[in-house]
Parts: sequence; C-alpha cells; structure tokens
Amino acid sequence: MKHPHLFTSESVTEGHPDKVADQISDAVLDALIADDPKSRVACETMVTTGLATIFGEITTTSYVHLPKLVRDTIAKIGYTESGYGFDADSCAVMSTIDKQSAHIALGVDTGGAGDQGMVFGYACDETEELMPLPIMLAHKLTMALAARRKDQTLKWLRPDGKSQVTVLYENDKPVLVDTVVISTQHSPDVSNARIRQAVVREIIEATIPKELRPRRMKVHINPTGRFEIGGPHGDAGLTGRKIIVDTYGGMGRHGGGAFSGKDPSKVDRSACYAARWVAKNIVAAKLATKCEVQIAYAIGVAKPVSVMVDTFGTARVDERKLIKAVEEVFDLTPKGIIASLDLRKPIYSDTAAYGHFGRTSERVKRFGKSVTLFTWERTDRVAALKRAVRG
Repeated sequence: MKHPHLFTSESVTEGHPDKVADQISDAVLDALIADDPKSRVACETMVTTGLATIFGEITTTSYVHLPKLVRDTIAKIGYTESGYGFDADSCAVMSTIDKQSAHIALGVDTGGAGDQGMVFGYACDETEELMPLPIMLAHKLTMALAARRKDQTLKWLRPDGKSQVTVLYENDKPVLVDTVVISTQHSPDVSNARIRQAVVREIIEATIPKELRPRRMKVHINPTGRFEIGGPHGDAGLTGRKIIVDTYGGMGRHGGGAFSGKDPSKVDRSACYAARWVAKNIVAAKLATKCEVQIAYAIGVAKPVSVMVDTFGTARVDERKLIKAVEEVFDLTPKGIIASLDLRKPIYSDTAAYGHFGRTSERVKRFGKSVTLFTWERTDRVAALKRAVRG
C-alpha cells in the first residue's frame, strides 16, 4: 500500500484474563515436558471470579500437582490480594483432564502432523527484531506497565492492562506514531489526572522513541474514566483468545490456531514457529524486505501438503527460487521442526505473554535445566539460503 495509511495493533499485559489463562496452560505444559519431553498436552484454562478451571487431554508419564502449579502461576502474575476478586490463595482450582485420543496418537506416533491446517509466518525490516512496528511498540508499552508495577515505581498499578498503537505509513514505511491508547487497572485511591501524568511520563515517553512522537500525537489513557475492576474478576478469560496479540498484530495472515497449552506435536504451534523462522531468515538474508510464509499439513502426514512464500513484490530474487531454497534449507516435517528448534524443552511459559515473536533467543535455566528460549528467532539459516538461491 503506497499511499499514506494508518495501521493499528494492540497488546495486553500478563494480568489480562485471557493471558492469565494462557500462562496457566503453558505452565502446565512446561511442568510436564520438563519431566517427560514426549508428553502430549492440550491444556485449556478458564478463569473467572474466584475460579480457575483447567481441562483438556494429556498423555504423560510425569506427575504435577496441578492446584499448586495454578496458584503459583496466578501469584507470579500479581493476583495476590483478595480485594482483586481473584487471587492465588483463595480462588478455587478445578481440573478435568482426559488422555489424548488414540486415533490422533496413531498419526503422531509415526511422525505425522497432529492435525490438518495451515499456519503463517511473517517478517519485515521495520524493526531490529524484523517485526512490524505497531505490535512491537504495543508490546513494549504493556511490558513497561508490568515493569513499573513490579518495581513499585507506580504502586497504584494493578495487573490488568492493554495498549494500542496506531502508526502512520508512507510509501510502505512507518514514519510516526499517530495514536496511543493505554487502559490500565489501578487502585481506587488514585486520581485520573495522576494516572494520566504518570502513564505519559513513565510508560509512553519512556517507551516510544522521541523521533516517532509528533507533537500532534493523540493519547487516550483509560478513556472510560476508571478501571478499578479488572482481571478475571472483571472479565472471564480463556486460553487462546489473543492469537493476534500473540503473533503480528494483524499484519500478516493467521491460520486460526492458538498456541498456549499445546505440546510441539501440534503443528498449529510448532509449524507456526517454523514459519516465522523461515520468514525471518529470508528477510535477515536481505532476500526480501517483507515476507510471509504459509505451511499446510494433513493429519498423520509428515511432509507439508504445501509451502508458499509471498514477498509482496519486495524479493531480490525470483520467488520460485525462494520457495525451492526454503524446501532445501528447512526440514518442515513435524519431527524436523521439533529437532531443529529444540521444542521438547520447558520453554513455553516465557512465550505466554507479550508475544511469541520478536523476542530474544537466549539460554536460561528452567526446572534446573539449561534451555534456549525463542529458538525460532535465530537467523541461523541466512548463509544457507543465500547459497541455495544462487543455485
């Protein structure tokens, strides 16, 4: 789109009810996979006033004390006071877990995909993370809200919150931030004026680079007036309801599958990570400035039924060569993806808030083991792609 236009993306904090659910689901997954790497997990979570319910299908040799795990996750997020209407100590925890269907297991056991479906990956050169600027700024704002709450800079902040960023594009490039929306839960004893002043200074101005903030930038902070009731007490939360926040903020297509609570045999998670890995390496190799990759699977079949690469006219080589290079350089079978990205590790809780993409790949300790987070963000196939397109 060459003419000037606006594009908007949103993010939510870790205390948003849907994100609480995502984090519980991924905490269960990590705890199981840490002990039994081949655990089959499809864990869904529902949270509401005074209640957390986990349900789904799990096949594993591991044992996890689920109520304690759920409460620990809720406490880590910040719901630790009964006045919030939802807190780690007093909420009820219910679970109803079945085993994975034997018919699904038959296909997965032989290395096939755990389901049919298509996934998309996206990358562009708008930011150093090779992500769209609107979603990266939105995530940084919600991260700042959480950081200022946790370090007590803004003691009146509470866990729930959202951000939204509108960016002006000219000639397909981001030039400035047009509008910022921040909605943040707060204690009853703080004035609207104080909230606005502090959020502008400590969150917006500290996060959005000055060169992107025009004097006419529009700022909306808690536009409804007050935001005292929030989290699962204000709205019920469910796993998998923030799939656009989790990915590219609406820029680039989405196959519809959610991530959290799913082990890597589920291609709507693992293959989506692989599609991002492919797209990012193409852009990092400067073979295109923008790239979208689609991969599609049939249940029980290992090889993708299709692989598509779209560079939106920005490719520096023939797209047919790019597709051939992708198929040569990347093993996109479920087993190949799991092995290449080292996905049978307890790495998923770190993905459950603030986006699965555009994050830093780093080694950390989890469950006493050294693991690498966000392996799909590595640009480790750049040289191989360049060689492949040269033929």
